[in-house]
Amino acid sequence: MFDLDVPILGVCYGLQEMAWQHDQQNVLAGEKREYGHAKLTFEQGEGSASSVNVLFQDVPNGVDVWMSHGDKLSHLPESFSTIAKTSNAPFAGIAHNSKPYYGIQFHPEVTHTSHGTRILENYAVRICKAQQHWTMDEFVGTEISRIRALVGEKGQVIGAVSGGVDSTVAAKLMHEAVGDRFHAVLVNNGLLRHKEAETVHQTLTSHLGINLTVIDASERFLTDLKGVLDPEKKRKIIGKNFIEVFQETALKIAKEAAGTPNAGDIEWLLQGTLYPDVIESIAFRGPSQTIKTHHNVGGLPAAMHLKLIEPLRELFKDEVRILGTKLGIPEEL
Repeated sequence: MFDLDVPILGVCYGLQEMAWQHDQQNVLAGEKREYGHAKLTFEQGEGSASSVNVLFQDVPNGVDVWMSHGDKLSHLPESFSTIAKTSNAPFAGIAHNSKPYYGIQFHPEVTHTSHGTRILENYAVRICKAQQHWTMDEFVGTEISRIRALVGEKGQVIGAVSGGVDSTVAAKLMHEAVGDRFHAVLVNNGLLRHKEAETVHQTLTSHLGINLTVIDASERFLTDLKGVLDPEKKRKIIGKNFIEVFQETALKIAKEAAGTPNAGDIEWLLQGTLYPDVIESIAFRGPSQTIKTHHNVGGLPAAMHLKLIEPLRELFKDEVRILGTKLGIPEEL
């Protein structure tokens, strides 16, 4: 890790690991576990003030932080200085005297730590020199351009919608990118709420101008589910029927579009996958641990012969809501 020549921030155990890597004698079991709020006071490091203490820039001295640890540092690693302490942790913050290596014993990522976001921002922006040019407006333009390049001038896209936030925003974004070459499909499987299909149809077509096809496959689904009690068998029956309905609908839409400006095979499937879906299901751009699998993560069955487009794949739910407002979706929807 220390051979990469990049900034490092060790948080809680990361601080201890950083010190232990320099000398195992630097870490010992604490006499008492420190759990809860603590007052953090700053110390002037021995290195340049502009580099060593930049981690706590614009953070008030005596700030409340959240501790949760038993082990703690017994000695400073060589070439490090103390930049913060608490009553129970004399090395609550350390920094290398000349390199961008930092360690903190508390948790800046939790809401219990006051000014924690500022500390993380200092590390990301002032120490790592991350550029703050990402905005939702930029995302919209970039993603629309990416979709158009993927799909091409004649490509057709099909996508399932439910009326929920994720599928509605994904559908609106796709409509903005390719217009009526995006075919939204709502499958009524007989398990929807009363009048839900009609409500979704009204919302997407009248309010958002999305090209929507509603397929009433309720009898088909309910017939296959009749008498089935095992949840896993139910899931497979529903999944199989959805795939079959989508394939049939895609062929029908393509046939009806023949001879029109929208003529062409449907090659793409839109999914409203979010980043939490991804990080719970698979490792993605980092060492995230699998928590549970999601229905819309992990690719499509080979029989579908469609390619995935997942424009929301790197967004969180709150960002999707912001994106929706940027696309003109009314707040109440």
